[in-house]
Amino acid sequence: MDDIAVTVNGRRRPVLADAHTSALEWLREIGLSGAKEGCAEGECGACAMLLAAPDDRGGTQWTAVNACLVPVAALNGQEIVTAEGLGSPESLHPVQEKLAEAGGSQCGYCTPGFACSMADEYYRSDRAPAVAGEERGPNGFELHSLSGNLCRCTGYRPIRDAAYALGAPAADDELAARRARPAPVAVATDVRSGGGRFVRPVSLVDALGMLRDEPGALLVAGSTDLGVEVNLRGLRPPLVIAIERLEELRTLSVGTNVIEIGAALTLSEVERGLADRVPLLAQLLPQFASRLIRNRATFGGNLGTASPIGDAAPALLALDARLVLASSDGEREVRLAEYFTGYRQSVRRADELIRAVRIPLPLAGVAGFHKIAKRRFDDISSVAVGFALDVDDGVITSARIGLGGVAATPLRAHATEAVLVGAPWNVATVRAASKVLQAEGTPISDHRASDEYRSHMLGNALLKLYSAALIASKEVPA
Repeated sequence: MDDIAVTVNGRRRPVLADAHTSALEWLREIGLSGAKEGCAEGECGACAMLLAAPDDRGGTQWTAVNACLVPVAALNGQEIVTAEGLGSPESLHPVQEKLAEAGGSQCGYCTPGFACSMADEYYRSDRAPAVAGEERGPNGFELHSLSGNLCRCTGYRPIRDAAYALGAPAADDELAARRARPAPVAVATDVRSGGGRFVRPVSLVDALGMLRDEPGALLVAGSTDLGVEVNLRGLRPPLVIAIERLEELRTLSVGTNVIEIGAALTLSEVERGLADRVPLLAQLLPQFASRLIRNRATFGGNLGTASPIGDAAPALLALDARLVLASSDGEREVRLAEYFTGYRQSVRRADELIRAVRIPLPLAGVAGFHKIAKRRFDDISSVAVGFALDVDDGVITSARIGLGGVAATPLRAHATEAVLVGAPWNVATVRAASKVLQAEGTPISDHRASDEYRSHMLGNALLKLYSAALIASKEVPA
């Protein structure tokens, strides 16, 4: 094992752990038991900690992540803060103080995780007083920053009150001052123990060379999928290659004809980098799991699993996205519509990784993303639909519809698209096309939804898009 270490609450600590040990397990082993295991799959936030991540200005952003999902080996050379590092019983951190004052803690199990997620938002550099809304406080606090934290006791109102009572960090706040300095750079890592190996290559060339020589290697970025498999299903891959800090995979560019998104950018980084530049993604990303997950998850990872219920695929299919697949032999571009070949299978070879996602420009004029799930946030889709339509002088000139959760793979609704193109953009066309859309795919019944329900939701989605478009254009329905 290489000598690896993590800076925890300002103190550098050596790591002696197996290749598959999570940060949560390791933290508790060294006596920092504030972070708790609730679900072990990134849905409850009881394990949240703060990671010093690079921001857009060369400084540091304190980013809340799920410690239960991150391999501690992935934190080699990195810097984290746990609930114990925020404050102490004798000197509470402002977040902890407000939680106590508002009665935001009862049994206390989830409280350390809430404190870390709240601190992420507390230290957000662009947080400023704003007009209060349903999900934003007068202090600019975005309530969605807590969407990945669950509490069984308080009913959430005291936690919200605590969040909305927070002011700005004090002038002598050390964690606030830390934001002005660069985040730790990625450290080459090679851990071999516990029957597994965890490697962080120094460059994309090295990563591709390993993939060529080790075809059984498993790529990992944010570990929001692999972490679940390790925790709940006992997966122990012999070789894991971490690629989330490779600079070649972390680019974002907007050109004249294409937008290119690096496959290892976190979804939160994509969200900030694009803002509202791609309206369809602007609708998708707030519904993609929770902020805790988006702070680690990537488009490359979501598409790399080839899951039929990944939320990214339907939206990107509607955008006619292409994937750049890289190997030691070079790169090739594949249309996402041709990428999926079967259940969790794709055209990506064992020696390839997804380097980037390309979205052609210009974008369609009418776009929408509809996700049907049991919970509004932090839940897996029963059905997900992405729409991208062009309407010229009242006639639909192009249509792309991406579907998820209704077949063994994400897919394009080609039959529905054919009905729409060339037809007038009115309620009669939409109703006729909705009947076709309702029959697309081969939905099944499972614990999330019945096949009949999924079909009905498909039919309703196009009507919902049409209604939203009318409201946006302030037109009277035809």
